[in-house]
Amino acid sequence: MKTNAKILICYNSPTSIFSIYNGKPASAGASINDLSETAFAKEIGIIKKNLQERYSEVKILAVDRNIEKFIRSINGYSPDAVINFVESVEGVASYEYCVAGMYQLLGYCYTGNGPSCLGNCLNKERTKNILRSFGINTPYSKTVKANNTPNEKDFNLNFPVILKLLNEDASIGISELSVVSDFKSLSSHLKFLQETYRQDVLIEEYIDGRELNVAILGDTVLPVSEIKFNGLPDGLPKIVTYEGKWIAESVYYENTKPVCPAKLSKKIKDRIDETALLAFKAMNCRDYARVDMRLDAKGKPYVIEVNPNPDISADSGFARAAAAAGMSHTDLICKITDFALTRRLNDTQTKAS
Repeated sequence: MKTNAKILICYNSPTSIFSIYNGKPASAGASINDLSETAFAKEIGIIKKNLQERYSEVKILAVDRNIEKFIRSINGYSPDAVINFVESVEGVASYEYCVAGMYQLLGYCYTGNGPSCLGNCLNKERTKNILRSFGINTPYSKTVKANNTPNEKDFNLNFPVILKLLNEDASIGISELSVVSDFKSLSSHLKFLQETYRQDVLIEEYIDGRELNVAILGDTVLPVSEIKFNGLPDGLPKIVTYEGKWIAESVYYENTKPVCPAKLSKKIKDRIDETALLAFKAMNCRDYARVDMRLDAKGKPYVIEVNPNPDISADSGFARAAAAAGMSHTDLICKITDFALTRRLNDTQTKAS
C-alpha cells in the first residue's frame, strides 16, 4: 500500500569536474572517466521510479545556483518531505549546508542532517576539536593557512603524515602523494595544494592500520565495512584517494576494495560501534551518517572523518552495509524518507496541540 505523501528528490545539478581534483598534477591530455558527478545523476530516475511504488507522488529537482528557481519549484510543489541528496552546488561543497538551511527557512521537512552538522563536519579541524572535547580518539593534527608555510623547527607532528584539504569532502585533493615521510616532501605537496585549491590544509599524523567505515542509520550501527588495499603496488600508501572513489580503471579504483561485514573480534567490534555512535552524537548527526576510522596495531580506533549525508547510491558503501543488514536499496531510502515524514507529523501535532 502506498503512503499518501508528496516527495521531492533534490540532487546536485551535474557539473564538469576537472582532473585536478585528483589532488596531484594532471597529465596533459589524460582521458579520465570521473564518476563523482555523473554516476548518481544517472541513478535518480531509477530511485524515483522505485519510490513511486511507495509514495503517492514523487518528483525530482536538480539544484544549482539559481535560488529563485529553486524556491519557485519547491513552493510550487509543496512536498511533504524532501529527500536531500545535494552534496554541493555546482561543485562547491561549502554550499551543502546552505541548501539544508533553505529547506528549513522555507518550512519543509527534509532527510538527513541539519545545517550546523553539515557545516561543522565539512571543516576537518572543527570536527576534530569537537570529537576531542568528547574524549573521542582522533589523530594529532595541525592546520596550515592557505598563504602560510610551517616552520620545520616548530613542526611537532610525527611522520608519516597525511595532507588533506580542510574544507572538502569526497576525497578531493587526496592522492598517493598525500602521505609524506619527511619535511621536504611535506613542503612540496603542501605548496601544490595551496596553489591549486587556495584553501587551508590539515596535516594529520597517519595511522598505519586497517581502514573501517561505520554506517549509522537512525540510532543503529550497520555492519562495519573494511577497505582492503591488498592489490595496491608496493610503495603506494594504503589510503582512500579521489581516484579510488571516482576514477574508473585507475590503479586505486581497481585495488581499493570494500569488504562487508569486516572480520573483527567481538571486543573490537563493540569498541568500534561505541566510538562511532559517540562521534555521531558529538557531531549532532541525525538520520544517517558514516564514521570513518583507522584501527592501529593495538586495536585502538581513531576517527578520521564524520560524513553526514554520505553517498547512498546503490553501489555505495552505505548501501552495502544496509544490504548486509538485510535491507534493499529502496528500503534504505524509504527508511530515511520516513524519518523526515515522521518529523513533519510531529511538527503538525505540536502545532495543533
